[in-house]
Amino acid sequence: MGSFKGHIVPGTLFLLVGLWHIWCSVYRYVSSPKKFRIRVWNPVPGFDGRLKYLELYVVVIGAFIDLCIELVYAPHLKYFVNGVLNPNHMNNFEHSGMLIMFFIFGLIALISVKSSFLPLPDGALSLIAASAFSSEYLLFYFHSTNHKGLEGYYHYILVLLIGLCVVTSVGGALVPSSFPLDLSNSISITLQGLWFYQTAFTLYGPMMPYGCQLKGDDIVCNSTESQIRGELFANFQLFSMVVGVFAVISVSYSLVNSRYNRPNRENSQTDDVNL
Repeated sequence: MGSFKGHIVPGTLFLLVGLWHIWCSVYRYVSSPKKFRIRVWNPVPGFDGRLKYLELYVVVIGAFIDLCIELVYAPHLKYFVNGVLNPNHMNNFEHSGMLIMFFIFGLIALISVKSSFLPLPDGALSLIAASAFSSEYLLFYFHSTNHKGLEGYYHYILVLLIGLCVVTSVGGALVPSSFPLDLSNSISITLQGLWFYQTAFTLYGPMMPYGCQLKGDDIVCNSTESQIRGELFANFQLFSMVVGVFAVISVSYSLVNSRYNRPNRENSQTDDVNL
């Protein structure tokens, strides 16, 4: 069983990184379509110091903080009870494994770009990112926590979004010049972050569907109709997020396109007048 904060923290990290990737992907493609290459991380333009690697610092520090919450704060250092692993915090231990993978990915990427000890290409970093997403996928697919009913439906959608992150990350390593793959990966990360938020507000916050409620560690619906209504509501939430993300992409593309393609349009109009 999760919690409101347990979904908000990782949701914030995925959302920030995903939105940043969307903007950078559109920016790099519109400004130079023929030279476009997939990047597993994007530097902050105009900075040469630590701010240039802000995204990687967000990944490393954010994963480390969330790891401390899951591995130190939540179990209060009570890792063993009666000589066995504490059964009350198995989900925290599992989450820690996923977070370690993202921490390792961010750390390897930082070492790769800031030193000569491990100069990895973007393709290799994409595969490492895919490994981190794969560990997350396996965690939620084979979770020791018995997700069922409405809670299980929300986590099923989350697993699908994580699977998209895995597929697009691997695809980016195989086809490094594909803008659709890069943008799809950015969309998947953003939707994953949004869905963490939506799960927090629906299952552990004020947006619980009518007829369902949180009882102890379980989401209980009064009837089958109430659960189906909640699942349909989840579908509507997901569709709304997809529409919202595509609206963000459209606005971003329009803004970047109006800046970088203006000279081309002006030259084209001049040629038409001369003709």
